Amino acid sequence: MERLDLVVVGAGIFGLATAKGYHQLHPDKKLLILEINSSLGGTWAKERLYPGLRTNNMLGTYEFPDFPMDSKTFGVQPGEHMTGAVMHDYLTKYAEKFDVFDKIRYRSKVLVAEHQDGPEGGWVLTVQTDSAETKIATKKLIFATGITSEPFLPHIDGQEKFGAPLFHTRDFLPNASILDSAKSVTVFGGTKSAWDAVYAFGIKGIKVNWVIRESGHGPAWLAPPYVTPLKKWLEKLVHTRMLTWFSPCPWGGADGYTATRNFYHGTAIGRAITNSFWSILGGDVIALNKYDKHPETAKLKPWSHPMFTASSFSILNYPTDFFDLVRNGTVSVHIADITHLSPKTVHLSDGTSISNTDALLCCTGWKHVPPVKFLPEGLEADLGLPHTPLGTSEPLLTDEALAAADDTLLSTFPRLRDQPVVNAKLKPLLATPGLTTTDAINPSTPLTPYALYHFIAPPSARFLRTRDVAFAGYLMNFTTTMIAHAQSVWITAYFDDQLPAATMPPARTLLDGASGETLQEGGAKTLAQVQEETVLFARYGKWRYGAAGHGGQFPDFVFDAVPYVDLLMRDLGLKVYRKSGWLAEATEPYGPEEYKDLVAEWAGKSREG
Repeated sequence: MERLDLVVVGAGIFGLATAKGYHQLHPDKKLLILEINSSLGGTWAKERLYPGLRTNNMLGTYEFPDFPMDSKTFGVQPGEHMTGAVMHDYLTKYAEKFDVFDKIRYRSKVLVAEHQDGPEGGWVLTVQTDSAETKIATKKLIFATGITSEPFLPHIDGQEKFGAPLFHTRDFLPNASILDSAKSVTVFGGTKSAWDAVYAFGIKGIKVNWVIRESGHGPAWLAPPYVTPLKKWLEKLVHTRMLTWFSPCPWGGADGYTATRNFYHGTAIGRAITNSFWSILGGDVIALNKYDKHPETAKLKPWSHPMFTASSFSILNYPTDFFDLVRNGTVSVHIADITHLSPKTVHLSDGTSISNTDALLCCTGWKHVPPVKFLPEGLEADLGLPHTPLGTSEPLLTDEALAAADDTLLSTFPRLRDQPVVNAKLKPLLATPGLTTTDAINPSTPLTPYALYHFIAPPSARFLRTRDVAFAGYLMNFTTTMIAHAQSVWITAYFDDQLPAATMPPARTLLDGASGETLQEGGAKTLAQVQEETVLFARYGKWRYGAAGHGGQFPDFVFDAVPYVDLLMRDLGLKVYRKSGWLAEATEPYGPEEYKDLVAEWAGKSREG
């Protein structure tokens, strides 16, 4: 059996970042990265780079802090979005530079992860590589497969007789020949990936029938790259500290501006100002996109309140005006459900039949649960992963714990009591007549939300004692590379049991036994406090981003990203404020460059400790 010090599952942005961070700090440890695809990159793997795919971010905000994406090397100029090919090249060069490229084993899928008994834990993995199964033993394990790697594709009544390609967004590249042969296609979904697919077809002159569920969340918010009357760069705007204060967030206090946040969310005047901010931001996007100037573009006006929208709030990153395709009739928008299919025909709930369809592309979401069987049975609850609620034996998300979290959130942030109604007809995808699945893991399965301490570590006594597993990148936001970089250092400190006691009880203080009590050493945070905070953050997603985003399932946020990085910095005992003064702290956006020396900072601190 192969024996290793660390296995990272997934070679996307978070997998590469966490492997690189651990390798920098532990160059002598045996490291392996397992990747299910034939190339690295995750979203930016070669297998997923369909024509026209590009980043939402522009040059400067979607790069690792210690590996800038310079224009000379990568051919991207300021103000430009990166193509998929550039991102794949960038991540390849990153892996090569930091000596993790040759540690990737491709076409390798983890089937089973079995946790080992004993004080030090460890894992035995069953791995399928091509047609062979092998066993790998590892002391530490990082899951970095993310929540957009396993596509969810429902079965639609009549699809066996459809007689044309039917596929998920993830499989666009293998079906890309349709771009050269199709005359008419149907795109199903209102997410950003649906907008991308519509544009990819429409710009080729292919007629697109775009179906957005009348029983769904409606079209995603898409903003121009520059917003507000001051024409602020959107990615920079969400990373400007003073604007993050308008988001009611339980970890927001990590930035130290508690009095300011209490004013905005704890007083009637402050809440009025906050409401005005979100209304102005949303109204500006609607005005800039001129939705109401044409009956077809009006169908794309978002249904959700801007304050309650998370990572579905995206950017118009297209080389030409997207809405021209709608105004000139290349794209027809249908607000209806798909009821069934017949030969080359898509039938809708409003009675419309879309005939002569050469392909149906479904943007129907992802299986957000890691596609791995964990052993012993029932381990998901201890890991803090989504699982079928266990009733009275639920270890963490008990009725009492949820009620206490709700009371804290709604008393601290009264605005969250006033939940928006996105759609009175809203129902889960698979509650739509005509759509079914035999998949055990799907977006409509009633599972608990992710409950990871600071969105990384299992909050149970078992795993806080062994410190042998972490989850990187199980969240969605605009701040991918910056958070990946910060999480990589946090995870290494966690594995090494070097997080300050105020962040987490030292592993040695955790007692065995069902009570999960902790010894009080040096003012350490107790296990009970870790678990209480974990539940609070998990529950926050339901109230803040559950109506118009995925917050009820996993962390999904935009304006809360800078304070989240602040939280990780505080956890590590590193400096939170990285600007030149209080005015710059409030008004100048944070970017990757602020964290370029983070690994060295931690290395120095850990040596001193």
